[in-house]
Amino acid sequence: MEVHADVDGSGVPLAVLLKRELCNQKVERPDILFGEANKSKKGEDFTLLLPRCHRTTGEGGGSGGGENAGDDDDDTISVFAIFDGHNGSLAAIYTRENLINNVLAAIPPNLTSEECTAALPRALVAGFVKTDKDFQTKAARSGTTVTFVIIDGWVVTVASVGDSRCILESAEGSVYFLSADHRLDANEEEVERVTASGGEVGRINIAGGAGIGPLRCWPGGLCLSRSIGDIDVGEFIVPVPHVKQVKLSNAGGRLVIASDGVWDALCFQEALNYIRGLPAEAAANRIVKEAVTSKGLRDDTTCIVVDILPPEKLSPPLKRPGKGVIKTLFRRRPSDEMSEDQMDRGCLEPDVVEEIYEEGSAMLARRLNINYPSGNMFKLHDCAVCQLEMKPGEGTSVHGNMPKHSRVDPWGGPFLCSSCQLKKEAMEGKLHSRNSQFDVRPMPK
Repeated sequence: MEVHADVDGSGVPLAVLLKRELCNQKVERPDILFGEANKSKKGEDFTLLLPRCHRTTGEGGGSGGGENAGDDDDDTISVFAIFDGHNGSLAAIYTRENLINNVLAAIPPNLTSEECTAALPRALVAGFVKTDKDFQTKAARSGTTVTFVIIDGWVVTVASVGDSRCILESAEGSVYFLSADHRLDANEEEVERVTASGGEVGRINIAGGAGIGPLRCWPGGLCLSRSIGDIDVGEFIVPVPHVKQVKLSNAGGRLVIASDGVWDALCFQEALNYIRGLPAEAAANRIVKEAVTSKGLRDDTTCIVVDILPPEKLSPPLKRPGKGVIKTLFRRRPSDEMSEDQMDRGCLEPDVVEEIYEEGSAMLARRLNINYPSGNMFKLHDCAVCQLEMKPGEGTSVHGNMPKHSRVDPWGGPFLCSSCQLKKEAMEGKLHSRNSQFDVRPMPK
């Protein structure tokens, strides 16, 4: 017999009233569960696992001061990252120890949670470039890819350079790509940018034969167009990350962050099929095991799995086995209807992953644009990259060399200090600072 609560004369099922009550409650921050696995070949893969990290720069050095975060969840974020080094491990280790603090230092103080979310993409660009610029002073020739994930409530922000990748599987089984692939073979726009900046792109040539292997940037022979480090290649291999920011429904989802040792052996859907139904730790181990089984241990193979789950008082949503639809658009069409199982979940929202922000340009003038939504949050005369305090008139506008017909005022900010301005010019092919600063092979004429 169905029980009804006759509140206003219309028989409303008690279950419906309970669901409405739950929906009216404040949406809580998700539970974060994670697991990590690694098989080492060269010892050049490193990870950063900070499930509770203070928003502001901590005193804990490379750990970001986040491992001992307090009980105030609104003041904490979660940070997960993979650093896949090459030509040695120094760049990966340095980036692991310094990137988080450089990013957090670029976020102005005393912001609301929403303002922090808006400021984060620009802060990530500044943090990546500062880390690369500072690493140049070490005169080490190694480099590293970076896939850097920040989770703030239901908002996920991913910054990436190189070919490690991050994918999101939503609660309903739809798959979203949150990182970019900066292999030269996979990105024609990056090939054009590198050559326009003074680099040469081609395959290894064998006498009397065609080029073999992947496209590489010369000098140096790097297969990537973006990384941190790699001073022997040239400034046109830039550290400016692709950044994507999305908001999950409160049904949650699962992130898979992995180095190319995984993705060279498994396609995205294979990896997700292997781990469906497994907890995060077991899922990470399964992906690494299957990758090594498939291709052998040819490279360092590292995986982090992060589950973003509804709070404990809400039942976790069930995934549809094998659905695995690859999504390129983030918003559900207005005509789409909720499925029956989504309605059964009550107050859980429809399975919608909303894109908040995405930008992949390598040009600092575009990435640090004063018209950026949170531009007014930044101190007007501080260097937009390294946060150096400057007196009025000391800095150079990031737009200073733009054509006169540009709508952007070349005398307006953001501003760069002298060393960061040199860095910007070098990345744009106007100054080969790495080759003038270090004893490395000269650029080809």
